[in-house]
Amino acid sequence: MPDTDPTDLTAYDELHADAVAALRRWTATSPAAAANRDRTLALLAAGPVAMTRTHRPGHVTASALVLDPTGERVLLCLHGKFHKWVQLGGHCEPGDRTLVGAALREATEESGIAGLTVGPEPIDVDVHAVACQGGSLHYDVRFAVFAPAGATERVSAESDALGWFPPDRLPTPLAGGTRQLVAPALAALARRAAG
Repeated sequence: MPDTDPTDLTAYDELHADAVAALRRWTATSPAAAANRDRTLALLAAGPVAMTRTHRPGHVTASALVLDPTGERVLLCLHGKFHKWVQLGGHCEPGDRTLVGAALREATEESGIAGLTVGPEPIDVDVHAVACQGGSLHYDVRFAVFAPAGATERVSAESDALGWFPPDRLPTPLAGGTRQLVAPALAALARRAAG
């Protein structure tokens, strides 16, 4: 994380404005995602502080389900802290300007794959409890990310392992909320292919 003053929220102004705009214009992919979008917009009413990991009522995070070019495989990480398979993602950083950019940064950092591209709109929003810094909620805005053909992944310090899996045969133990990303991610891949 860049060395910034945690009380200086101006570093999050642009990201906060983008998050509000992106969620307001997004057509949710399920009733649960719509309810979580509305909860996230309510959190964002607190201002840019809602983008910071120190905001105890909860904070916005960005994650990515990475697909191969055919949609026959998705990339998951075995998370180093809670030892479950999960999509790539994490906290927003002061240098992030957009949620989609934060998701792409996280996917690139955690996969080591060069040349990833990201869908322009979320595919899901999930709100879940986490143990980070004494306990909080993650308001996780999720995106489909597309790996180039022949991509080679590299395990980061945050993961115990990375693995490609068929979307209909995800590994266990699987983090809650990960399976629900498959259908909207495949739909995003189909829209991308249709041009």
